[in-house]
Amino acid sequence: QVQLVESGGGLVQAGDSLTLSCAATGRTISGTTMAWFRQAPGKEREFVAAIFRRGYSPYYATAVKGRFTMSRDNAKNAVYLQMDSLKPEDTAVYYCAADSSIILSSLRAGENYDYWGQGTQVTVSS
Repeated sequence: QVQLVESGGGLVQAGDSLTLSCAATGRTISGTTMAWFRQAPGKEREFVAAIFRRGYSPYYATAVKGRFTMSRDNAKNAVYLQMDSLKPEDTAVYYCAADSSIILSSLRAGENYDYWGQGTQVTVSS
């Protein structure tokens, strides 16, 4: 099994930046699809970004494209989410997710991911 631990959340002002980290243990993430999701109070879980299998080019939700950058570091067995120009609507619990067999067409569907971290809170004040 893969254990995922997120870190880096916090309280920031609108326009600020944060970088989230997701450290994976128990198994290498090589060949594994890694993703970030978020869930705001009263809202459904929302896809944020993902890196498919062995790729290094992330896929992004429209709402964050151009502001967020996801990256993978295989040497550290970790993925990151750099968040710039944060907006109040970015406020949510951010989750790291992983799956070894998800297909590209289901990349944005959280129910297809088998492994999840506990989440880290990001709060953006106006």
